[in-house]
Amino acid sequence: MNDIRSRQVLIAGAGVAGLTAALAFAKRGYSVQVFEQAQRLEAVGAGLQLSPNATRILRQLGVLDRLLPAAVRPEAVVLKDAATLRELARVPLGQAAEARWQAPYLVAHRADLQSALMARANEIAEIEIVTGARIDSVATGTHGITATAEIDGKTITAEGFLLVGADGVWSSVGGLVDSAKGSASPRSRFSGELAWRTTIAAQSAAGQAFAAIGAPDCVTTFLHPGFHMVAYPVSKGDAFNLVAFTKGERIAEGWSGHADPGILAGAVRGAAPGLARLVEVAGPWLTWPLHTVDQKRPWTTPDGIALIGDAAHAMTPFAAQGAAMAIEDAATLAGIIADSPAHPARSLQIWENLRRPRVARVARRGAINRLAWHAAGPVAVARNLFLKMRSPEKLAADLDWLYGWQPEAVVRR
Repeated sequence: MNDIRSRQVLIAGAGVAGLTAALAFAKRGYSVQVFEQAQRLEAVGAGLQLSPNATRILRQLGVLDRLLPAAVRPEAVVLKDAATLRELARVPLGQAAEARWQAPYLVAHRADLQSALMARANEIAEIEIVTGARIDSVATGTHGITATAEIDGKTITAEGFLLVGADGVWSSVGGLVDSAKGSASPRSRFSGELAWRTTIAAQSAAGQAFAAIGAPDCVTTFLHPGFHMVAYPVSKGDAFNLVAFTKGERIAEGWSGHADPGILAGAVRGAAPGLARLVEVAGPWLTWPLHTVDQKRPWTTPDGIALIGDAAHAMTPFAAQGAAMAIEDAATLAGIIADSPAHPARSLQIWENLRRPRVARVARRGAINRLAWHAAGPVAVARNLFLKMRSPEKLAADLDWLYGWQPEAVVRR
């Protein structure tokens, strides 16, 4: 492999995972080409939560300062009973989070994060972003990676030593990895859950309805057997992001669509009148089906392909760690590859072996959250008693493993 190709990284996807990976590799001296199938970069989704394990990395990559003006530092995560609006638990954030985990806990609009990542990437000569280009074939061998993409009806090729699939839950690069491993079944599957999202202006009737029952400067989660809803400020506090989760039938694949609003209306029966009114006036609600990726599927191949973020391990969002896991993936992959550039195949396997336990633990935490938040009857009573017995300090300490995470040192033999 020639020297130029040995320092060239190809990335499929210019979302949070792909742009973070581009920045992380460029910081370590690599040239990066990012291929994005969309003609224009448009942020998918609405708000997102960025815990300290993610913002710490964004700070290291020079992104955090660009994000802070549009983001909000919530003062706490607050859990409330949806039927009574009684506060069940509070995890302190704000200055307490920065002091405890050495990085801020932020909530932001996804578009603001993507804009901050893009602004930083555009400052770096080693990063080239090509839009309207979907990688549709890859050749691997001792020469490295040769990827083929089509742009405006023309076929182009790109060469490097590594292809990073950061192209989401319906990853085309993931399909290449599966083919290399002899698997033909779909990588992703519908989880049986629907997410209903909307963004409301703080000064609107819906914004005032939320302020009357929630905590405008916090991440508020309303717990109910039939649904749960998460609300928090975005866009400098000028708007609130609302996301409700219910059971539902599969709808068309994609990040947003439309489902019968009666599903959400039915799920909130039994909620407090103020919360039911908020759901009614906050619409229209966009709906997207929650898909997960089989955790047993491979994330890497020895000949130079790696999957990160949702392409590798899409999970339900009940631990609020989707973006954070993608950011961690990108940073750790670049670090481990750069630490041993002469042995990329071995480095890929080391990276996958290190990341899998971490991602699996986060997925388990999300599953536990989902069960607890939708609990009913005696289980809900037990949940409430447990939360009452846990002080805010202890609840924060329960998250040290997640928010205080630091990359593991790799010992090579």
